[in-house]
Amino acid sequence: MGCFGIGLNSTEELTIPHLGFVVFQLTFAVITLAILVSGIAERAKISAFIVFGLLWTTIVYDPFAHWLWGGGWLANIGALDFAGGMVVHVSSGFSALALALVIGKRRGFGEYSIEPHNIPMTLLGAALLWFGWFGFNGGSALAANGLAANALLVTNIAAAAGALSWLFASWLGGKPSSLGMVSGAIAGLVAITPAAGYVDVLSSIVVGGVAGIVCYRALLFRIRKGLDESLDAWAIHGIGGVWGAIATGIFANEVIGGYNGLIYGNVDQFVAQIICVISAVIYAFIITFILAKIIDYTIGLRVGEEEGIRRLGHIAAW
Repeated sequence: MGCFGIGLNSTEELTIPHLGFVVFQLTFAVITLAILVSGIAERAKISAFIVFGLLWTTIVYDPFAHWLWGGGWLANIGALDFAGGMVVHVSSGFSALALALVIGKRRGFGEYSIEPHNIPMTLLGAALLWFGWFGFNGGSALAANGLAANALLVTNIAAAAGALSWLFASWLGGKPSSLGMVSGAIAGLVAITPAAGYVDVLSSIVVGGVAGIVCYRALLFRIRKGLDESLDAWAIHGIGGVWGAIATGIFANEVIGGYNGLIYGNVDQFVAQIICVISAVIYAFIITFILAKIIDYTIGLRVGEEEGIRRLGHIAAW
């Protein structure tokens, strides 16, 4: 016996214990919400965040996860997402942008530089994230097999390619940095996430390398437009996820995961990925914007002026 009709054992359809799969899927939902709220750091009320988080995961994340992973309409048209490039990263990235637009800019944004307070800790966090990503991508094979091994390898290679391409792109602009390099690594990790079980090693270099450049350009665009999206969830996770989903439709290799992409003559797969990307962007952005507006008009989304100043003081003390 298990819990709520979910068994303790594996079946022919699911190679791991069902309760283990429940916990695994729970981690995806948790990290998706964490990525989303990173875009409004220092500005949200805890009460509003709790209400928003419950509503968002129920109304945005759950339906989209079902559409793509639970046999819904996106799965039926053949869209692929191995480990959450669209379910996790596109949905959270574009939702973060919508939420940031509703809540408004941080106090002092644009008036002075708001830099990370501890670069070594940021680098350590990125290293832990890089390692932890193996669990999401490799674990999505749901078995210790060749598919999981391929996912691990291409994940690592795409991250390295993203780190290097972001570094070189920023170098051409005269501002290379270790922070930029790890941002590129995360961009590569995001982009390979939907493709990890479908592409080979050579394709992963392209996926990660392009992700570093595309996400870097998205970051510069966000800065030029004066958008205060604190940790660039949109530029890295949103745009990186979009590129990764499209790249899956281009580079998917039947030898790896059983599906061919555009370069192997399968136009339908590429079209399915485009449809999935468009639906994810539109649904996540619009529904999140509406939810944020409703919460803002009712209980208030943003902290008061005094609390905002106090939070800035704590950050300065660091």
